[in-house]
Amino acid sequence: MADPLWPYCTPGIPDDRFERLPGIPMTELEVRMLILAQLRLRPDAVLWDIGAGTGTIPVEVGQLCPGGQIVAIERDEEVAGLIRRNCQRFGVKNVSVVEGSAPDCLGAIAAPSGGSLVDRSLPDCILIEGGQPLQDVLRSAWDYTRPGGRIVATTSSLEGLYAISEFLAELQARDIEVVQSAINRLQRRGIRQSFSAVNPTFILSGEKG
Repeated sequence: MADPLWPYCTPGIPDDRFERLPGIPMTELEVRMLILAQLRLRPDAVLWDIGAGTGTIPVEVGQLCPGGQIVAIERDEEVAGLIRRNCQRFGVKNVSVVEGSAPDCLGAIAAPSGGSLVDRSLPDCILIEGGQPLQDVLRSAWDYTRPGGRIVATTSSLEGLYAISEFLAELQARDIEVVQSAINRLQRRGIRQSFSAVNPTFILSGEKG
């Protein structure tokens, strides 16, 4: 039975369909679409999402890749609960939420002590939306990504753009791509309608040789 909240086979769930918490960032629909394109996931892919926030990417990927395994990593207990609730809202069952801080928790995810959703293999792709310090998160993520896999990282700052670019170049990642979103949305203010810009996001990606 199709999910009544999003009964379609295409991505692009409207932002207002997700449960949110005040102050917790959410990856907007249009930026989400750019990220999904850069992930290049197969139907049975293993994805780790570091700093999953509201859980929009895990939900979208969980629906697009029903045979895949998605690990949503979030250090805040309340936010981790939010991700679980959003997965439940959309009937997504192939997302495992891990409460922990990257990069410290990644080793336990890669080699869990007991049976769990993430036992199968190392990730085909790691998405980095959070975690500190950034360079340590990037290096650890690179180490755990399988050969031929991808690293995708997002940032809204020039400092982050420089750090991620430098890291991918240093490790000689293949097919490095950098995309900047430039999105405007039509908004109604009283009887007038005007376009409002969405904060730009840089999306960087590279493949591990």
